[in-house]
Amino acid sequence: MADKIYSWKKINGGVSAPLGFIASGVKAGIRNSNKYDLALILSEVPANAAGVFTRNLVKAHPLLLTEKHLQKGTARAVIVNSGNANACVGKAGDEAAWQMAKVTAEELGISPEDVLVSSTGVIGQEMPMTKVLPGIINVVAEVKKLKSELNEQVQAEHAARAALAIMTTDTVPKELALELECAGGTVKLGVMAKGSGMIHPNMGTMLCFLTTDAKVDSFKLKNLLAETVDKSFNMISVDGDTSTNDMVVFLANGQSGVEPQGTDWENFCKMVEYACCQMAMAIARDGEGASKFLEIKVTGAKTVEDARKIARSVCSSNLVKSAMYGADANWGRILAAAGYSGADFDPQKADIYLNGLQVAAEGQGLMFYEEEALKRLQEQDILIEVRLKDGSAEATAWGCDLTHKYVDINASYRT
Repeated sequence: MADKIYSWKKINGGVSAPLGFIASGVKAGIRNSNKYDLALILSEVPANAAGVFTRNLVKAHPLLLTEKHLQKGTARAVIVNSGNANACVGKAGDEAAWQMAKVTAEELGISPEDVLVSSTGVIGQEMPMTKVLPGIINVVAEVKKLKSELNEQVQAEHAARAALAIMTTDTVPKELALELECAGGTVKLGVMAKGSGMIHPNMGTMLCFLTTDAKVDSFKLKNLLAETVDKSFNMISVDGDTSTNDMVVFLANGQSGVEPQGTDWENFCKMVEYACCQMAMAIARDGEGASKFLEIKVTGAKTVEDARKIARSVCSSNLVKSAMYGADANWGRILAAAGYSGADFDPQKADIYLNGLQVAAEGQGLMFYEEEALKRLQEQDILIEVRLKDGSAEATAWGCDLTHKYVDINASYRT
């Protein structure tokens, strides 16, 4: 099968690829002196900004500050740390988040309200500010040096450090850069994300930061981000837990001078969706302890929301995930998960396929060779299809299996 042809192409540079953006990461020693753990993204001019945040009622201190700063619809910088969530520590947490914004702003010569703050790591421990604040001074110094750096490869290497700095239990950094030719010129998009555990489709699911040099007003940016998150990050699940710190932030600084219109705007939106779906799938593949990547595709539903409900429910089922880990073609668990999803569908019209092998038709099991099913389910990538006959809507969710290693990782996460 030929590769799908897109209107855009991949480039190097991560979040530093778009014009007017610089990023870097440093080792502040927040939890581990040998790990990059503090990142800064800077727009050289004020950028229109939008964010989508966790629906968990328990929200981390930096998230609350960032929500407040985004009310004006613009930002200049994002400061992010890993190793400490700065959540559930009272007034000390609020002060720590503010100090991170304040010191970043002072070092950059901008307003604290133009700085967005994000943290990820252990909940319930005060932020070690004696390490964080010197780290901020160091990462700002690195970014200032890059302002005069014309070598794109050097800038890309520093953007990669930023992607490393936001990782916690992730095993690989997650970043991407794309460019799109428009009628008025080229626009670029950069993205970096982190996520491995506490991943569940209830927005946000993780941390993700997008940058673009396209001219996009705040209203359109906000709507685009919300729609994209519903199609991407809200369609992944690793373990059913929704974090206190989850956020997706999008900065558009307009430095390309190009404002996508008409077909160009449609392609730009598709490019943003593609980038976020790539990050969502990367997070699912990197799920804590995962040995298999799961793709759940629902077709023939009455509405898109029904299709999404079923896909998310199957993706989130620990019984389904455990069965996939054991290469067990237990299709009944899939239909049961669809049944309690809250979607409106006729179970007696449901067909189920596992990596192309039909195991159920019209809500009942079929005779199939267990050996063939075992062989297909031992693959690292597993496609679970729920084919309904109630309409034409469809949706896809992504996740991973549930393994013994997941328990091992989370049994001692804090210590």
